[in-house]
Amino acid sequence: MPPFERHVFVCGNRREEGHPRGCCDPAATEALHKAFKATIADRGLARRVRANKAGCLDQCEHGPAVVVVYPEAVWYGGVTADDVAEIVDRHLAGGEPVARLRLDDGCINTGACAHKPRRVPVG
Repeated sequence: MPPFERHVFVCGNRREEGHPRGCCDPAATEALHKAFKATIADRGLARRVRANKAGCLDQCEHGPAVVVVYPEAVWYGGVTADDVAEIVDRHLAGGEPVARLRLDDGCINTGACAHKPRRVPVG
């Protein structure tokens, strides 16, 4: 079998209710991951695209659900089940990232961006 063209990683991190950073799968249903797998299969892309569950992707402030697509390293935030078909059709099948859900590169793996709360030094 040829290698996958794209890998989708869906954050399924769970934290206790009320945690200040939130979590990507508060209901613990893996619904978003399941929606990606089903939509990828429905579109006949299962031999080209793989959807994987991931632990914390450390982009919690961009949730409640964060998804990253490789090899392009396109990060999406605030993804819902209603967004899955658009991401699959436009990006995974068509190669065009979905701009309205895409996280700015300046927000990825940084201690400060417009979405992260400012930490006030104690003492």
